[in-house]
Amino acid sequence: MSAIRATAITATNPLKALASYGQSVWLDYIRRSLITSGELQRHIDEDGLMGVTSNPAIFEKAIAGSNDYADKLAKLNSGNLDAKGIYEEIAIGDIQDAADILKPIYTATKKRDGYVSLEVSPMLANDTEGTLEEARRLWKRVGRENVMIKVPATPAGVPAIQTLIGEGINVNVTLLFAQQAYETVAEAYLKGLEKFAASGGDVSRVASVASFFISRIDSLIDSILTEKIKGSGSDSEKKLLQSLVGKVAIDNAKLTYDKYKQIYSGPRWGALKSKNAQTQRLLWASTSTKNPSYRDVIYVEELIGPDTVDTIPPATFDGFRDHGVPKESLESGLDGARQTMQNLAKAGVSMKDATDKLLVDGVKIFEEAFDKLLGAIERNRKQNLAPKIDQMTWKLPTDLENKVKAGILDWEQGRKMRRLWARDSSLWTNSDESNWLGWLAMTEDQLAHIAHLTSIAEEVQKSGFSHVALLGMGGSSLAPEVMSMTFGRAKGFPEFHMLDSTDPAQVKAFEGKLNLKNTLFIVSSKSGSTLEPNIFKAYFYELMKKTVGEAKVGEHFIAVTDPGSSFEKVAQRDKFRHIFHGRADIGGRYSALSDFGLVPSAVMGVDLKKFLGATEEMVHACSGTVPVADNPGGVLGLIMGVHCNAGKDKVTLITSPGISDLGAWLEQLLAESTGKEGKGIIPVDREEVGSPEVYGKDRLFVYIRLQGEAEGKNDAKVDALEKAGLSVARITVLDKYDIGQEFFRWEIATAVAGSVIGINCFNQPDVEASKIETRELTQQYEETGSLPPEQAILEDQGIKLFADEKHAGKLTIAAGKEKTLAAYLRAHLNTIGAGDYCALLAYIQMNEANEKALQGTRHAIRDKKRSATCLGFGPRFLHSTGQAYKGGPNTGVFLQITCDDAVDVPVPGHKFTFGVVKAAQARGDFQVLSKRNRRALRVHLGKDVAAGLAVLDKTIKQVL
Repeated sequence: MSAIRATAITATNPLKALASYGQSVWLDYIRRSLITSGELQRHIDEDGLMGVTSNPAIFEKAIAGSNDYADKLAKLNSGNLDAKGIYEEIAIGDIQDAADILKPIYTATKKRDGYVSLEVSPMLANDTEGTLEEARRLWKRVGRENVMIKVPATPAGVPAIQTLIGEGINVNVTLLFAQQAYETVAEAYLKGLEKFAASGGDVSRVASVASFFISRIDSLIDSILTEKIKGSGSDSEKKLLQSLVGKVAIDNAKLTYDKYKQIYSGPRWGALKSKNAQTQRLLWASTSTKNPSYRDVIYVEELIGPDTVDTIPPATFDGFRDHGVPKESLESGLDGARQTMQNLAKAGVSMKDATDKLLVDGVKIFEEAFDKLLGAIERNRKQNLAPKIDQMTWKLPTDLENKVKAGILDWEQGRKMRRLWARDSSLWTNSDESNWLGWLAMTEDQLAHIAHLTSIAEEVQKSGFSHVALLGMGGSSLAPEVMSMTFGRAKGFPEFHMLDSTDPAQVKAFEGKLNLKNTLFIVSSKSGSTLEPNIFKAYFYELMKKTVGEAKVGEHFIAVTDPGSSFEKVAQRDKFRHIFHGRADIGGRYSALSDFGLVPSAVMGVDLKKFLGATEEMVHACSGTVPVADNPGGVLGLIMGVHCNAGKDKVTLITSPGISDLGAWLEQLLAESTGKEGKGIIPVDREEVGSPEVYGKDRLFVYIRLQGEAEGKNDAKVDALEKAGLSVARITVLDKYDIGQEFFRWEIATAVAGSVIGINCFNQPDVEASKIETRELTQQYEETGSLPPEQAILEDQGIKLFADEKHAGKLTIAAGKEKTLAAYLRAHLNTIGAGDYCALLAYIQMNEANEKALQGTRHAIRDKKRSATCLGFGPRFLHSTGQAYKGGPNTGVFLQITCDDAVDVPVPGHKFTFGVVKAAQARGDFQVLSKRNRRALRVHLGKDVAAGLAVLDKTIKQVL
């Protein structure tokens, strides 16, 4: 390619540039709002879109998760149609409208592009006559020459394809995986064209594509290769197997394209070409990347070539527009592709067996999606239900309600939800935001390739493990904790426990709950460099080695980490049972629906197909094509952003007991995402609902209620807040399996709120500051055997107080001549003013007794000061709310609580212990708070934590 051409292509939209290489871009997505919002036309105008494909799963999510079809369903429900009849009415209407929009392309390309596809029922995949009857009926019903009828390439489907082509009906042949199957389909197409030509038909108006699936091949083959690598007996065998990982799908497609060129170059084709017949182009399907180790647009970039079609799902479509690299790739490396397939056979992997399985599984997946679609329509038909997503209502003061309405209008007119889904960094600060939006497509990816999750669940269930223990921090652990506390222990699955604290007492308490011999550890670390998971692993790996022996220790460990991380290398070295990957384009706090959240959920026995299916309904409800006023994530985000900008930045989370731990996950998401640059949301979790009189004017209350739970007490209290004129939003969670809907709703809402506030909600600039301070302190301990000496500003009643020089001076002046614990605490708490919040940061064991004691203290402060209060256990909160405390608004008054550890636990390979690490983390945290001019006082208890907390509580209540 010439330098001039390369420059020209690079300067334009990468999607549009694909046409320069002879490839047509189609979109693997259709729904009513895509058409009515003008988004489809925009894709045509701006992205060079040339066609659309559809499937029942997309319609099902749109029906269950949005109001797209509410009016039409209401009308159709009053008739005599069954569920399938209603679906066809809905689908055909959309197909016709999309076909009309695409008609100018159909005309301009002389019938080569501009098509929209409609699927024959997958229930007919093994019924030739049934397929023919339905295909003919749909072709006639749609009544558009630029429609294609989708027919699967099953043994029963191929004869139907030949017959349909012979009758002049356009066909999109789907579910192709094997080269041999493609050749069979091509033969059917040629025979059909020849028959149509012989009958006097105009072959120039007959079009067909052969949809060849890509990423599903790598997902299956890679899993087979990974298992073989584990059991490989020699370095040469292992090297051969490793060389094949991630290669087969693309090379298989390249060889199939080479066969396409051969088929459509001989004399047989020449006879048809002379009659202006069109070749049956290969259409690349399943082009989203499922393996996070691979580039997210690899299956687009590596299959670009003349006379092909690529139907791309929305997230990959947006990703390629953002950072795709158009290049001539399809016709290169053919010798290498042939070698790949030879090596695959040499490695003992049957491509035929794999593609046969993929065809059977593909039909099953389509059947299940169609069943679910009809089920959703049937429920709607019988009950005329609202969309099956968690519903939200809100009541706000008039001025704020008007600002939210103005925000909705601004986001609608500015097409901002579409820009969010298109990963447009300018929606935030125009820095690196587009690199962190991989979570938008996570549920679709997980559902499409759920086998690794169901497989590990089955394996663990059969293995006899009695306990599964997660070792992680922050985003790597909070979502699994929510899942565990929401669903509990499933029958036949291990008991789940989690460690996210360096407190020695908590480490020992955690250890005491486990039967090590029958425990499976999951070590979760996104970067691989996080201190806590690394020392957790070191400690429990040594314990396990002593318990089961060095040869078997790796069988008791699973890693979840990003591809190429330092921890991945550790897991490989130590022969972990499995290594699962996160994604480089998903930050930790947005990773709930990635393998960080779902691998632990799988091994605790959660039905992930059901869970993800429900979650996907919220994904569709929050789509960029849905009007902003109807977008549940968008509206919540605007409410939070508007309130934050108006000084009401304390989002108070009220949750039903059955989903109570959701608040802890939301704390991290909101605080770490928005608390920076001196502004942001301060989330308030686990604060009991009080009467309106105990609150200031800085609150937004969000009541997340699980339907069916007895919540009379909270219902009445929230009603009172609403009647008092305070801002209240209510979310009704219909079922525990809808908790994933809340994960996604709040992720969208946080992204929207971040835009409204004007910050980058995907970075965490102040979290690293504490890590640096901690690292320096632990390194000093390694070198000297001690931490730097400290000087308390006061010691009274067995408690020591510490503060930085500036704040200590102010407290000393305020305390006056009374050098007592009470005087200093009074002086500190008296700095709480209107709009401030008070945070108790407790570096002690997180247990029921300590929680109860500190809850009593926080509520006393709230009731007397009318300030928001937060309670966090360290170092856990460092990976959660710590970002907002240091980088958010300087409205916090902090009471850090530390103690002398009654017991300590060694860290293998280091001089420092868990107790030393915790002390270093507390000091590092405090030092950064001080450097940021935060009002912070450290209260150091003795070894008797319970007694120290009692003294602290009594004194605080005395001075308030």
